[in-house]
Amino acid sequence: MPVSRPIFRKLLLNAVLPVAIALIVVGLDFTRHGILEAALAAGITALGFAYIFSSSLQRRIGRLRDFAEGGTDAHRIETEKAAEDELGALARSLDGMAARLGGLVERAKVDGAQRAAILATMVEGVLAVDSKLRITFSNRSFAEAVGAQHPIRDGTPLPEVVRGPSLSELLTEALREGEPQERRIGLVLAGEEHVFVAQAAPLNSPAGPGAIAVLYDITPLERLERVRRDFVANVSHELRTPLTAIRGYAETLLEGGLEDAENSRRFVEIIKAHAIRLGNITSDLLTLSELESGAASSPPERVSVQAAVDSSLRTVSTAARLAGVRLVRGEMEEADVLGSRTHLEQVLVNLLDNAVKFNRPDGEVRIETHRAPDSNVTIAVSDTGVGIPSELQSRIFERFYRVDKARSREAGGTGLGLSIVKHIVERMNGTVRVESDLGRGSKFTVTLPRCA
Repeated sequence: MPVSRPIFRKLLLNAVLPVAIALIVVGLDFTRHGILEAALAAGITALGFAYIFSSSLQRRIGRLRDFAEGGTDAHRIETEKAAEDELGALARSLDGMAARLGGLVERAKVDGAQRAAILATMVEGVLAVDSKLRITFSNRSFAEAVGAQHPIRDGTPLPEVVRGPSLSELLTEALREGEPQERRIGLVLAGEEHVFVAQAAPLNSPAGPGAIAVLYDITPLERLERVRRDFVANVSHELRTPLTAIRGYAETLLEGGLEDAENSRRFVEIIKAHAIRLGNITSDLLTLSELESGAASSPPERVSVQAAVDSSLRTVSTAARLAGVRLVRGEMEEADVLGSRTHLEQVLVNLLDNAVKFNRPDGEVRIETHRAPDSNVTIAVSDTGVGIPSELQSRIFERFYRVDKARSREAGGTGLGLSIVKHIVERMNGTVRVESDLGRGSKFTVTLPRCA
């Protein structure tokens, strides 16, 4: 039987609809829980992927940072260069930049090493200071020039190293003016005065303003110039004295002295004596010039020392007899040396002649030769003469130097004999030294290498 519409509606409202609503609510509830679970799972998965990606990205960025800081191997950057993303492009750029920087650093190292080698081997002293004159660089030549121990510690105040104010004043002026300066300065080192030409210039560096100086030691040149001036003055004086005498006596003869039979012969003898002295000076100067130039007149030969001694004794025997001085031939040990017999005889004649000239009446001159155990031969010439003051012994080998000027000129000496002796002995690879007591005599010892 069909259900009436009201009953159906009531049934629908009271039975079916609540059940349907309950089912819908239950379904919605199940659906909501599923969505939440799905969303939660998706979130957890996303967080996992994000963590993994972030960690990987952080590691890659860390490798790039380490590479940029130079703290990783080259193969670590190759992994990043292979990636086709922004970090890979950055890695390739960093690699190229690192290669260029490496080349620049290597060139800078080479340039720095070259500059350091050049400065270290320069014979000129190089010094750099800051604005407060504290040393920032110095080479070995500068330390040796000022008598300081190398290396000089950086930051050392310049006045502690160089006592004189001249160098500090030069650097201060270069700093103040901002332009290069040049000056000749003198420094007293180990009790001896040295002369330098110093050039200073301002120096700008990242650490601040400073100055650099280069010192040229011209002390040897100054000494040579002084020797040259003294030599010219001495030669002029030595030549002027006999020339003046020759001229004076010649004019006297021409003005009537020829008719004076008593004095004319004496005047001519004086002129001859001074002419001989001029000839001796000229001969000695030529010999000295030849020795100093190093020109060899003949190839070295084997020379008998005993034969040279015998010849030299015969040469000075007449002068010794006239001066009343005995020539004594002491102990002779035969030996040969390599050199020139003429030069060796010249050495011995000069030493024997001086020993005779500066001896006392009835004095003695002794010559001896000995074979030394060190493959040398020594020739000793001693006298009983006036002797040489100790403070003058270091100068007697200088050209034209005389201990007793009046007596030397009276005896006809040129002042070049001992200088010639020294040059000949040094040319034969030997040495000469003197021992003397004032008033008791002198002893000259020549040491030469003997032939095998």
